[in-house]
Amino acid sequence: MRLVTRGDLDGVVSAVQITTMEPVDSLELIHPQDITDGKFDVRDGDILANLPYHPACTMWFDHHELTESNRKPPEVYRGKHALLPSVARVVFDYYRSDKLKRYEPLIAEADRFDSAQLSVEDISSPQGAILLGFTIDPRTGLGINKTIFSELIELLKTSSIDAVLATSEIARRVRLCRENDLKALQALQNHSKADGNVIVTDFRTVAKPPVGNRFLIYLIYPECNVSLRLQWGPRKEFVAVTVGHSIINRTCTTDIGRLCSDFGGGGHRGSGACTLLPPEADSKLEELIRRLKER
Repeated sequence: MRLVTRGDLDGVVSAVQITTMEPVDSLELIHPQDITDGKFDVRDGDILANLPYHPACTMWFDHHELTESNRKPPEVYRGKHALLPSVARVVFDYYRSDKLKRYEPLIAEADRFDSAQLSVEDISSPQGAILLGFTIDPRTGLGINKTIFSELIELLKTSSIDAVLATSEIARRVRLCRENDLKALQALQNHSKADGNVIVTDFRTVAKPPVGNRFLIYLIYPECNVSLRLQWGPRKEFVAVTVGHSIINRTCTTDIGRLCSDFGGGGHRGSGACTLLPPEADSKLEELIRRLKER
C-alpha cells in the first residue's frame, strides 16, 4: 500500500499511526491542490491522509470541511472524515487501537499545532513537538522531502521528541528556523499592511520569500483578526494565497475553508489556501479582502 499525505506535522503524526496499523510500503508527499486539479495519479491501494477525497483510493482520512471544489466520498468507504482539530486525531479515533495509545501525547500536540491553538510563547519561543512542526511546515518555506519524512516517522515511533529534535537534520532545521525568524519579521514588516481587520502580506515582489514562523505576523498586528498572504507559485504560473484567523485576536468569524473553496481552494474554518491565475489575481484579491472584512 502507498501512503499519500502532506509533509507537515499532522501528516507525519498520521503517518506514524497508519504505518503502525497498515502494511504501507511506499510514500508520496503532495499538496492538496494536486488532488483538486487532477495533477496526481491516485491509484487503487493508496491511503490518502490530510488530502481531499479521490474515488480511486482504498482508504481516506481527512478533517477539512467538504467543499464544492472537491469530490465527496460515498456513504460507505474505508477510513474516516470528521471535523476534528487534526487528521492525526481522526486516524486515532478510527482505529481505537491499544497499539496507538503511546502516541497520544504526540497526537495532542498535532491537535494544537494544526488547529493553531498556540500561545504567544509557542510563537516566539516554540518547544517540543510544536518546534518540530515549524521545522517541517511547508508554510514556513522549509518543507521536507520523502527521505527525511520517512526517517522522521520511524524516529517518532521509538524516540522521545527531545531526541528527535537533537538529530542532525532536525537540529539543523531548528537552527535555521531561529536564525531566520528575525529576518522574517523584518520582511513581514516591509511587505505587510493592515486593511481594516485584514493583514495583507504581498511577497510577489520578493524573489525568495523569507523562511520563518508563519504566525509571527500576528505579533506585529495584534489588533487584526485575519491574515492573507500572497506569493508566486513555481515559474510564476499562479499566485499562491494563504488565509488564516489570527491566533492572538480570535474574533474573526469568516469560515476560511468555505471562502477559499469559492476560489478553487479549500481548508478548514480557521485557515485555508487557494491559487489565483496572474491576470485576475489583483481583482480576486480585492474580493477576498472585501469578504474578509465582512467577518
